[in-house]
Amino acid sequence: MCFIKSMRYQFNEFILDTDRFELFKNGEHLNAEPQVIELLALLVDNGHRLVSKEEINTRVWGGRIVSEAALSSRIKTARQLLGDSGRSQHMIRTVHKKGFRFVSTVIILAEETPSRPSDLLPKNTANESTVDQHPNQIKAVVGTPLNKHPHKKPAVAVLPFSNLSSEAEQEYFSDGITTDIITLLSKHHWLSVTARNTSFGYKGRSVNIQELGKQLAIDYVVEGSVQRLGNRVRVSAQLIDAETGLHKWAERYDREIADIFTLQDEITETIVARLEPEIGFSERNKIVHARPTNLESWDCFHLGVYHFFKFTGPDNLEAQRLLKQSYTLDDRCGDAHAWWAYATILGMVYWQTPASQQLLDEALAACNTALAIDSQNASFYSLRGRVLLARREYDRAISDNETAIALNPTFAAAHCGMGDSLAYEARYDESIHCFEKAIALSPNDPQRWAFLTYGAMALLFKGDFENALLWANRASGIPNCQYWTSAHKVVALAHLNRPDEAEQAVVRLLQELPTFSCAFAREKLFYLRKQEQIELYIEGLLKAGVPSG
Repeated sequence: MCFIKSMRYQFNEFILDTDRFELFKNGEHLNAEPQVIELLALLVDNGHRLVSKEEINTRVWGGRIVSEAALSSRIKTARQLLGDSGRSQHMIRTVHKKGFRFVSTVIILAEETPSRPSDLLPKNTANESTVDQHPNQIKAVVGTPLNKHPHKKPAVAVLPFSNLSSEAEQEYFSDGITTDIITLLSKHHWLSVTARNTSFGYKGRSVNIQELGKQLAIDYVVEGSVQRLGNRVRVSAQLIDAETGLHKWAERYDREIADIFTLQDEITETIVARLEPEIGFSERNKIVHARPTNLESWDCFHLGVYHFFKFTGPDNLEAQRLLKQSYTLDDRCGDAHAWWAYATILGMVYWQTPASQQLLDEALAACNTALAIDSQNASFYSLRGRVLLARREYDRAISDNETAIALNPTFAAAHCGMGDSLAYEARYDESIHCFEKAIALSPNDPQRWAFLTYGAMALLFKGDFENALLWANRASGIPNCQYWTSAHKVVALAHLNRPDEAEQAVVRLLQELPTFSCAFAREKLFYLRKQEQIELYIEGLLKAGVPSG
């Protein structure tokens, strides 16, 4: 049996009793093979995440090598028991080539649940009790009216891209684009992505987006088209809010065809890198505008990230508070743990959060907690890499960012984190390449100013002051850009021996942060290990006339 402790779970009209090792529907016992019950129990208990095929093999078959057909047979049987199917996937969702997720809402029934299966179903009663938040699961006393919703990730369906080419044989290319977008988008674990088989069931059909949203219980739809003419291809993509039917984002890509597979990789990676931050922006706005009275874990998480991306001292403190509230409400919300750690680190580097070993240890522990919840989450590795940089553990930061990029090549922030890690190790050319990749992947990223600013710092350390100034100037035109960008301009101008411009830049810097000084900069650069990098920076500040402190 794959469970640590006995539990009773309710979903729709079903009860799964792992103590009795039985499944009931409307109080009636269903005949099921023990292995199918084990598989179902594993999926239900881990409804907050993808369960890989390898994990199923280990937990259900004890690590024995079994064929794909054996696993498919057990999944099919489990679906049949639940009135589900491979086409509808309204309870067990297939993540192509990866594994499976249980997507129906689950109630964890309290221990005082009556023993008769027919009594396990909720009754309409006025009795109220506390409901504890848990990802995809609700813990409740039987008979309690449930007035809260479980942690719900935004759900996205990618419809098959239309082939607008005159040649029917180009269908493989449009289908390949669609499949790759589904695969890459599913690597962003904070999203739920409808399986390929479900999406392709709508191929060639004219669909009403709002009706589709209701049918598949999705929040967003991605659709597009592919048109090839001679040696050129045009790919259009758009993101639509499934509830309102309104477009959230659209883009068109025109390319010359050299290597068709390389082109396909480039376009799909670019599209997914654009989609993910757009969905995040939309989700944060929904929460901000709705401002629910009783905040739940997922609400607190999105509000926290909303304040995080405003990039001010007070907003950073509010982000830390909300993210901590999120994982306090739901300790299985790995996103809240990891993002709290990152918000805390940025508070140390930019604002009022004091840099202390205790807080650095707590931030690392929070990221480790997140990875214990989801060990295949690229974002968690990248965010832990940020913490490791602050701890001056550069080798480990490089390793975490390598893992993040391997798990999700479209995650721009991981490429930026890799750039920082390499810069602090004085591997400047490699570093700049990573920053360029981050900017190319996500030109509308809320952290784009940071991609450019961190790149400017790497160029300063390299001694390429002209390009450092260029990058800092590009960053300074982006909203929410921070005072460190102006400080980088000061250092670059000083080392370029342009005293008049440096003096004007110092005036702007002190307008942004009147307390900025060389002593302040030295304190905030605690994450740098190489003394020559620190001294080059401080020398530029002093030369430009920044107060010593």
